[in-house]
Amino acid sequence: MLTTAEKAADWLLSGLELRSTLFHVGQYCGDYRASTAGHQRASFHLVLHGECWLHLPPRNGQPAASTRLAEGDAVFLLHDMIHCLSPDALPPGDSEFTVRTGTMTPLEAENGTLSGNAGGVGLACGFFEYRSDLGEAIHGLLPDHIIARHDDVKLAGARVVFELIRTEAIRTGDAPSPLVNRLADLLFFYALRSVASADDFAPGLWSVMRRSEFAPLVNAIIEHPAQEWTTHSMATFCHMSRARFCRQFAEVSGQPPAQFLAMLRMKVAAEMLRQGASTLDAAEQVGYQSESAFAQAFRRVTGLHPGACRKERNASAAHIATSIENRVSAH
Repeated sequence: MLTTAEKAADWLLSGLELRSTLFHVGQYCGDYRASTAGHQRASFHLVLHGECWLHLPPRNGQPAASTRLAEGDAVFLLHDMIHCLSPDALPPGDSEFTVRTGTMTPLEAENGTLSGNAGGVGLACGFFEYRSDLGEAIHGLLPDHIIARHDDVKLAGARVVFELIRTEAIRTGDAPSPLVNRLADLLFFYALRSVASADDFAPGLWSVMRRSEFAPLVNAIIEHPAQEWTTHSMATFCHMSRARFCRQFAEVSGQPPAQFLAMLRMKVAAEMLRQGASTLDAAEQVGYQSESAFAQAFRRVTGLHPGACRKERNASAAHIATSIENRVSAH
């Protein structure tokens, strides 16, 4: 049975809309140093075969870290950050992190099965971005990177996704399969859900949902977003004084209760708008009596006008349909 935190995490993650873009697919042999840093974008690396080491320099008061990645592992860097992949367990010098070396060559396959040179590594690397500021708001509560292990029992379903990525990665053609982008999105969601249920994960959003004094409040807001939630009523719900509630909530989540409440409400509203609800209906369902006040709040949290949310959904559906049609016509 899912815990309260896991249920709330699944609900909130459903509000994330990603757009992944494959940067390159191939393999390295011998000495190399690969990286997606410097593009001002979040990125990912999937190990298709072989193994490598992920090196991170000291950052934000944290020491340097070197982590072995094996076949089936993935790393998601949630913002542009200095890093590199190499075959060496020892990290490069501080001045060498951003120096890329080695040449990526095409993947090798035998009878439709991915194969690689001994000592080499096959990688699928790319970038991803959130399609609205609502995603950025949720992203701001996450760690700077996530490592998804192929043998993590909480990621059992992700193994099927990874095998599909491997299959798509070796398709012949001048351009990579467009399905890899969609599959990478799905793999990222698996990784996020795994993080949400990790016992050693504390920062931001998940910390709120894992605290017994706050988890019931989050669920109540999700179930009744139109209720007149104020700082005082939320504090009363949690059986705390207003001052104590504000202090502890901010310490746990990293943001004021009102800001957290707005994010939850706009997530509900965005989903309603994508399903075709009018702006007025969506506003009333999340506690706003004024359509203009709702539109202003929606724009502040998501970066979009309520009407644009429906257009964005339609454009996304059209893009996916076009990709599928192109794939079918190619055969």
